[in-house]
Amino acid sequence: MIGQYQHNIDAKGRLFIPAKYREELGETFYVTIGLDGCLSVYSDAKWADLTAKFDALPISQARKMRALFANAAKCEPDTQGRILIPAKLRQYAALEREVIINGASKCLELWSPERWAPIEDAGLDPENLAAAMGLPVENVGVKATTTEHLGPEGREEGITAYATCLVCREG
Repeated sequence: MIGQYQHNIDAKGRLFIPAKYREELGETFYVTIGLDGCLSVYSDAKWADLTAKFDALPISQARKMRALFANAAKCEPDTQGRILIPAKLRQYAALEREVIINGASKCLELWSPERWAPIEDAGLDPENLAAAMGLPVENVGVKATTTEHLGPEGREEGITAYATCLVCREG
């Protein structure tokens, strides 16, 4: 799942899940505690995968995941595409009104804007992004003299790139 949306939780604790995500999640999905103070939303199939991995763990490791299952909620969107997020989960993720809904590959993440902002800022840092992609960071932010991958507008206007080109991995 990819993309980002922002929606509000209503007075009854319901959150609208965009149709794009509902299609990928299916008719039933699971909301539980996530990493870094967010909530994670899994499709029925991904939840089954997670449960199978849990069941295969030694008891000493499985104990560490108790809170994930204890705080999970099975959700089925209503006719307007909203799900009820239990109060305990809203409290855990500091979700009051505004919610950032992020695609996170195999699941969705639900964030309070205040918690998401510093994580997104760090993720958008060119050096952090290059490191996460396994690219050399020594040329990130260094003025590049090539316009090869800037396209026709860049060549015509003589624009110079100021970041490592992710296509050719050169600065």
